[in-house]
Amino acid sequence: MAASVRQSAERKIEEITLLFDTYTIESQNLHNSFIVSGVSCNVVVINDDGFLPEGALSMYQYFLGSEKTSGKPLYFNEVKVPDYWEITSSNNSGEIHDLHHLRGRIFYSEPTNARHVRCVEWLDEMGVVRACDYYNRSGVLFAKATFDKNQKIILKSYFDLRGREVIVENYVTNDIILEFNNKVNIFRSKVEFVIFYLRQRGLDDTRLFINSLGTPFFVSNSLEDNNKSDVLFWQEYKRKDIPGNMQFILDGNATRINRIYVQKKDSYDKLVELGASTDVLECMGYVYPFERHNRHRREALIMTNSDNILHVEDLIKELPFLHFHIAALTEMSAKLMALGKYDNVTLYPTITMKKIPSLYEKCDIYFDINKENEIVRSVNRAFLNNLLIFAFSETIHNTNYIARDNRMKADDYKKLIDIVNEIFADENVWNKRLNMQRKHALSEDSNKYINL
Repeated sequence: MAASVRQSAERKIEEITLLFDTYTIESQNLHNSFIVSGVSCNVVVINDDGFLPEGALSMYQYFLGSEKTSGKPLYFNEVKVPDYWEITSSNNSGEIHDLHHLRGRIFYSEPTNARHVRCVEWLDEMGVVRACDYYNRSGVLFAKATFDKNQKIILKSYFDLRGREVIVENYVTNDIILEFNNKVNIFRSKVEFVIFYLRQRGLDDTRLFINSLGTPFFVSNSLEDNNKSDVLFWQEYKRKDIPGNMQFILDGNATRINRIYVQKKDSYDKLVELGASTDVLECMGYVYPFERHNRHRREALIMTNSDNILHVEDLIKELPFLHFHIAALTEMSAKLMALGKYDNVTLYPTITMKKIPSLYEKCDIYFDINKENEIVRSVNRAFLNNLLIFAFSETIHNTNYIARDNRMKADDYKKLIDIVNEIFADENVWNKRLNMQRKHALSEDSNKYINL
């Protein structure tokens, strides 16, 4: 059995290319599903933000000759500015000032508290964005964009490691000019550009597994027929209609795609309700790289970037046997620090990225009950560590990983207290809720991916 699985995985090494528009968390889940299942594949990302994960191929970095560059990301105070201009920063973004005039905005890669520069927007005298510089994970300036007075992008140029312009994208005409192998190549669309790249890398004959009905779909549909072995993984939330390009596939008109895997149950149910054929459509989740088992310990985690944690003090008082670990990337307010007076609370202000994994290892419950933005993909991280996750509907940050029965309104916080008491009284109830969580997230067996 093991040998047949291994042979199946090896057979697919040069057969599959994951073609993504961008590398989102959903793209990562799909990529990880193949990795965990032992199925090797190529991963190509069309729109590169400079911080793609290891193993993902960038068209732009390939043509720029910078796929294997080394170096550290650019730190916020290393951005070059004229004399006497000032750079300021929070944990989320930075600003560049000329006395009292805002001249630039600095945007960071995730996690933003590391303050690694992803791009810098430059403003004119009227405060209008007119240009943007893009940096990669090696701290290299690899692209510059120009904007019109309405802040719409006009041109974007890409540079090799010597600063020479190699690629120019015209967003008005959609033309792309590439200087490659001492030849100037002109493409009339992004689709033509992607196909040229795939042929250069010998990937045009592979099966394309896409997760977008945009450019990746048109690329698949423009290539030669491969016995309709390409696949669409649909990862969007449910909508009121069937997208036109999906209907094109359902009607059997696509050149290479005849199978659609929907990776959200609500979306699948809605598409079937709208008349999508289950001969083409199937609901399929992810093979998650779970890091450990839940140990039913009396340790709970909250990751927050604000002191607005709904009913946290009520939970602390009513659940004295449960130890609350509350962590923030920033300094904590006096309101939050005051919670340290309780014996069952440990606070972690300005927690380091190095320390965070130990908290996920230590805790078996996660409360997604803080207002404001999510930090460090905390809910996804809790899910992959098999923490049992509870949330208020007013604070929920990621519905993909929290079972409906583990959510309630903040006014019903006493119901949450009752549930926590119940799971500690009976491990079977705990395990049942944990299984509901995995089922809600469409956790799959690896054989589903091996047999695609």
